[in-house]
Amino acid sequence: MDVPATGALSGPAGEQEPRARFDRDRNLRALRARWRTASLAAGWRFPSDWALPEVDAVCAAVVRHGSTGAETALAGLGRARAAAGANLAETLSDLAALHAVLDDPDAVDGFVSPDVDATPARLLRVTALAWADVATDQLVHTEVTDPLTGLPSAAYLRTRLAEVYRAEAADEYLLLVVAMDLTTVSGWPRLTGMILVADALRAVFDTGESHATLGPSVVAVLCRRDDRLASRGVALRRALNDRLSVDAQLREVNRPRISAARLPASHDRACDLLADLGRG
Repeated sequence: MDVPATGALSGPAGEQEPRARFDRDRNLRALRARWRTASLAAGWRFPSDWALPEVDAVCAAVVRHGSTGAETALAGLGRARAAAGANLAETLSDLAALHAVLDDPDAVDGFVSPDVDATPARLLRVTALAWADVATDQLVHTEVTDPLTGLPSAAYLRTRLAEVYRAEAADEYLLLVVAMDLTTVSGWPRLTGMILVADALRAVFDTGESHATLGPSVVAVLCRRDDRLASRGVALRRALNDRLSVDAQLREVNRPRISAARLPASHDRACDLLADLGRG
């Protein structure tokens, strides 16, 4: 996979460096073009996303030092690919395309046969570990809160329900669901409506219950079936009316629909229920 570094050519001393720089730039452009062609032919899905500054850094490192000196640049590219949303298979296939191009310098058009299994293990390892560092960090910091309402997402509630079912406590809980009919409202009032609904839900169910946004106009709370549930339902209705009455358009909307849903027999069916409720 190594290619010789570009050195100064013979001639007057004053001409060597400009000529060497010209040759390096030409080699960089040629390598980049061949690599891109090979990567796209190997299945890179979105051509406009292939080019990154780190691609140029890898090309420069290879032209100057060969592949043995490109590991740091490849690690940078692996991190950049992960940050840009490329999966690991795409990233390693792109690396295999680079290796195939360098391994067959006669294929000047870039039409080669990339093979991840033929790529040197050290380069695969460096690139994959760098990609994984960023991907893992993204997974750990994945946002689980709906940006509009500030409530956790349905994914959070599915996880919470899994805990309830593992504890065999499904009979002790139910879902209280609030749905808004916002079909006649648009713009800022539509957004305001869901913000106010979420605020009312948090204000009434404020003793450790699990809240979530299930859909564009549906929120829910997982609460215990106890003696306070009926009175809290009334308090929620009052809180919704108080908040929604501040906006002229929202006052004209049908009152929010509050319903109670018993948890089904299994967690899988509970997840299906959340999906159905989220559709309104």
